[in-house]
Amino acid sequence: MKFLVTGAAGFIGYHVASALLARGETVVGVDDINPYYDVRLKHARLARLAAHRSFSFHEIDIADHVALGAAASGVEVIVHLAAQAGVRYSIDNPFAYATSNLTGHLSVLEVARHAPSLTHLVYASSSSVYGAGSTLPYSEAAQADRPQSLYAATKRADEMMSVAYAHLYGLRQTGLRFFTVYGPWGRPDMAYFGFAEAMTAGLPITLYEGGRLKRDFTYIDDIVEGVMGVIDYPPTADGEHRLFNIGNNRAETVLELVSLLETELGRKAVIIDTPRPAADPVETCADIDALAALTGFFPKTKLEQGVAHFVGWYRDWCAVRG
Repeated sequence: MKFLVTGAAGFIGYHVASALLARGETVVGVDDINPYYDVRLKHARLARLAAHRSFSFHEIDIADHVALGAAASGVEVIVHLAAQAGVRYSIDNPFAYATSNLTGHLSVLEVARHAPSLTHLVYASSSSVYGAGSTLPYSEAAQADRPQSLYAATKRADEMMSVAYAHLYGLRQTGLRFFTVYGPWGRPDMAYFGFAEAMTAGLPITLYEGGRLKRDFTYIDDIVEGVMGVIDYPPTADGEHRLFNIGNNRAETVLELVSLLETELGRKAVIIDTPRPAADPVETCADIDALAALTGFFPKTKLEQGVAHFVGWYRDWCAVRG
């Protein structure tokens, strides 16, 4: 099959594209290589994908629906993972989210509805959509109408746009609410990566409320398994739109994450304690029963294993980048 993967130079996009190529699929990757974080990491991911003969790449902004449509020629499945990520970044750069997450998602929907060979659109949402007032563990049935950040609001708006396009044009779609993804080739703006950078350099790290906040840390290999599962079990009816959580179904403290990083890096963290920002929830945890029932999804990687894998990769990356 021929796949279009948006955000192919990004963390999850790179891993999903790699998994598709490994099983013999044809993958067209698109990404705008924006400088939100170190572009050397994005180029390094792309270089690994380019080693596959079945991979091609287009450096375009997904908000450019004409260019995106040309890149999507002949694709059967779109895996839309491109977005402006980050909760706190949206406070200072709100229009980046409007362009990438709102106009960009609309662009993907328009390309999808005009693609004659398309059978399925899979797109990334976020656990951030649950916002305030949701009961733990978060269930897909929760109302999700009280976002606590602009990022969360844009991802919920994307879900609503997808519902409308499913109804209007019969698009078969699956939205995936990712929970705190981590691992090798990850994003430097994520806490675990930033902690590793600071601790290696002997710099302090900032923890909210003594590191007592809890997150459903989900290792990248488990995330990829979930994505591949919904690809292999697509909607069966025109106009069907599904939403699934992909998480570890286990909330662990940020302080535990730091402790594991200390062990793997052989460094003691210097901690600055500060109050929790309004955009950060106290705890996240995914109810994954729906995805498990459809695909047999079961996350296998414990936090201590995932952190060890990340630190092993991180040391190699530091040696390469200098």
